[in-house]
Amino acid sequence: MQLVRPSLTYLPGYVTALRRGWSADNARGEAAAREELAKIDEDPQVFVDQLFDPEAKGPPVTLPDGSTVTRLPGFRLWLWDGEFCGSIGFRWQPGTARLPPHVLGHIGYGVVPWKRGRGYATLALGLILPHARAEGLPYVEITTDPGNLASQRVVLANGGVLVERFTKPAQYGHAEGLRFRIGL
Repeated sequence: MQLVRPSLTYLPGYVTALRRGWSADNARGEAAAREELAKIDEDPQVFVDQLFDPEAKGPPVTLPDGSTVTRLPGFRLWLWDGEFCGSIGFRWQPGTARLPPHVLGHIGYGVVPWKRGRGYATLALGLILPHARAEGLPYVEITTDPGNLASQRVVLANGGVLVERFTKPAQYGHAEGLRFRIGL
């Protein structure tokens, strides 16, 4: 398994995953998948280009409650083992490791259900950490839901330490979350 930059070459596999009900956005799920499919139909090249946005030039980001916020610098890479396996994203705020309150973590990832249990999320997280180090961050924060034991194992396998239980902001429904930190 490797991380690849989204491109038209890999896009058909991503589209297939969206049509099968998977979404890289675990908070907005199906709604986010439908929006992405519409953007792909409109202009596939613009869609893949906007997934790599280290200068935050893209459109605002829609949060789970429907509100929008200014985009942070960041990018998504796709997990690839000969076919699409999932997605991992990294976002940051230049000059600081701190994130705005509406951004729950620096890194988010998801593996398609038919590829889970192969260690791909653990490997992908390990492969993206050098990108965070290259941005000068001393650490990254990753959040999970308390019941998401698989994600917690992924973070712990990459050196993560639980730093707090917290209540997510209103945009995320005030749900409980766990915040982990991985030192770089």
